[in-house]
Amino acid sequence: MLELKNIHKNYNPGSVNELCLFDGFNLTVEDKQFVSVVGSNGSGKTSMLNIICGSIAVDSGQILVNGEDITNKKDYLRQRKIGRVYQDPAKGTCPGMTILENMSIADHKGKVFGLGRGVKKQRMEEYQEMLRPLGLGLEDKMHTKVGSLSGGQRQALALLMSTMTPIEFLILDEHTAALDPKTAEIIMELTDKIVREKEVTTIMVTHNLRYAVEYGNRLLMMHEGKAILDKCGAEKMAVQTDEIMRIFNEISVECGN
Repeated sequence: MLELKNIHKNYNPGSVNELCLFDGFNLTVEDKQFVSVVGSNGSGKTSMLNIICGSIAVDSGQILVNGEDITNKKDYLRQRKIGRVYQDPAKGTCPGMTILENMSIADHKGKVFGLGRGVKKQRMEEYQEMLRPLGLGLEDKMHTKVGSLSGGQRQALALLMSTMTPIEFLILDEHTAALDPKTAEIIMELTDKIVREKEVTTIMVTHNLRYAVEYGNRLLMMHEGKAILDKCGAEKMAVQTDEIMRIFNEISVECGN
């Protein structure tokens, strides 16, 4: 279980550009929940993910994972139990390395590195079996540098790599935003398949309202650092895209847009 308790975060304190984004923000995510998060730009969606992952520090408050306080834990230590897929396909992989080398690195996440070879060719067949269900032909390109793959292929690989080792949380930061519509559909279907099979607690930030409604078992809408809508279980399943769009439009009018 993930808990954000009484989170406070100010940007540019003491300057004319000071912004209080979170002022006593609270959120609890139960194990195995798949939370879709929507909200306008500046609502706090990505900042929340960065706080969970340790990319940015909070001014005050607590971040708890299964009761353990990780508020001051370094980001690289948190990453051992967190898989993250970014909006930019280039961020989740090493473009100058081959698919085999990338998967070998992901396979060793959180493990102690010795002086042996990092790439174990005997594992290649196992990696190929992991890639084959993707249906993108990556299993036949093990020695191809990742930088030469399409954006969709790279994002699918990044998604697979992020869940190769046991993790407690999967963080998806607008991971389909840079893809064309057809490829985005493939990645979302793959995402849903991986989350269901691995039963991993997942938080997905997206601007695609249809994806937010169709996928996951909880829907969170954020605005100005607050959760203004939180639907879970049967309530979430009853939510329609038009309803979410209506709330967005009301917020836009209130903000003078």
